[in-house]
Amino acid sequence: MCFGLFMKDNTGNISDSQVGFARLVTDKATFAYLADVFILKQHRGKGLSKWLMHVIQSHPALQQLRRWLLTTKDAHGLYEQTGWVKVPDDYVYRFMMRHNPDVYKNKEGQ
Repeated sequence: MCFGLFMKDNTGNISDSQVGFARLVTDKATFAYLADVFILKQHRGKGLSKWLMHVIQSHPALQQLRRWLLTTKDAHGLYEQTGWVKVPDDYVYRFMMRHNPDVYKNKEGQ
């Protein structure tokens, strides 16, 4: 599920100017993974991130999910304000990952 934030034009209609985005990968039954959340820099500090999180978390199709997860480099405070908590130490050991940091480099290494 993708969620987008768009500016309104002078007449109050939604314009083509996108200022935010979030992607939720979910089975709509038990689990959701929140990813790719952003608000353009010039639109930050207006409460849009919190509003976007409220919209996502209150979506009718997502009310029966048992578990939501996300990863964040620096927005822990934002997510904590919207009900998220850090994964407990006794749960972290369950996670595994595969990581290919060079997947987007071309053959010349650029």
